[in-house]
Amino acid sequence: VCMTKFVLKEMLVTSLFSTKNLALSLLVLQNTFLVICMHYSRTISATNGMYYSSTAVAVMEVVKFISCLSVILYQKKDIGLFYRSLKDEVFFQPMEILKLSVPSLLYTVQNNLLYYALSHLDAATFQVGYQVKILTTAVFSAIILGKKLSFAQWLSLIVLTLGVSMAQLSATPPKNAHANTTSGFIAVLMAACTSGFSGVYFEAILKNGGPSLWVRNIQMGLSSIILGFLGVYMSGELEGVIEDGFFFGYNSMVWIVILLQAVGGLVVAVVVKYADNILKGFAASFSIVTSCILCYFVFDFRPNLLFLSGAILVNLSMYMYSYGPEKVKDDSENNKQNRSSTTHSNELLKSVSSDLEKN
Repeated sequence: VCMTKFVLKEMLVTSLFSTKNLALSLLVLQNTFLVICMHYSRTISATNGMYYSSTAVAVMEVVKFISCLSVILYQKKDIGLFYRSLKDEVFFQPMEILKLSVPSLLYTVQNNLLYYALSHLDAATFQVGYQVKILTTAVFSAIILGKKLSFAQWLSLIVLTLGVSMAQLSATPPKNAHANTTSGFIAVLMAACTSGFSGVYFEAILKNGGPSLWVRNIQMGLSSIILGFLGVYMSGELEGVIEDGFFFGYNSMVWIVILLQAVGGLVVAVVVKYADNILKGFAASFSIVTSCILCYFVFDFRPNLLFLSGAILVNLSMYMYSYGPEKVKDDSENNKQNRSSTTHSNELLKSVSSDLEKN
């Protein structure tokens, strides 16, 4: 009996703390606090002048690149193996780097758009509006990856669009004289499109095999860093950066945003590897609830009936998509895996019992 309880406990722990579930949970937390902290940094925390968002995007890419290098060094546990791995899989693979420059460019544009949007929208409205990326991801998944969506799942995406539209109609600008909710929401839509395409593109590359996830991130990071600093040069902030300095306006909150964004990129990559992009989008949608709660206390956010109705429709669309035929199929496969695990556990129990009888 004790052995049975032990085996069942191990199975439960393994299921709850699987790589996929942990990555999805971290993604929800990261999405929630990133939006709150980024909005705070763009509207409230700046006391000595507003920092330049293009520099934050460039610094974030450097931090993410160093993080990936650290992971590979930890895995190799040897400087020589680490160097050979980089030489063979990164520096001698120019075509792979070129291929990954496509999502690198889109992610750079997307990150700059996010800073712009959160300067013009409150955090809760942004969080709801940004869920349009689920729609764009689903469309690009069907086109690029050939994924089949059921009628209920397409219907859920229509409900999602309706919910996001209602939330946008209820949007009120933050306490910022230069805020413009219309331009902020256009930036959100553009970010959702770049997020959908780049995410699916990267998923297709990862699931076609090849180097590890972390090596892929380093390959993409090389072009991302170049594009990030190129973005500083091409942005309208260049003159201010030259005059005030690259790190002008940086404070502890800005650094927290940069770290959250860098970590988020890695968490998203893990989710794409072990789940899929649409599941990533719906996991991120769960952060709507937590974001609204935090906004209520931090920013004195008071949602009206139109916003609440839109948010409910967005979450309803999550339920509709998750429990479509695809979900039933996945549950069937999970049941087969559970039966296999149970059989394995029974064999383990028989083995233990046999050993006890012998003793």
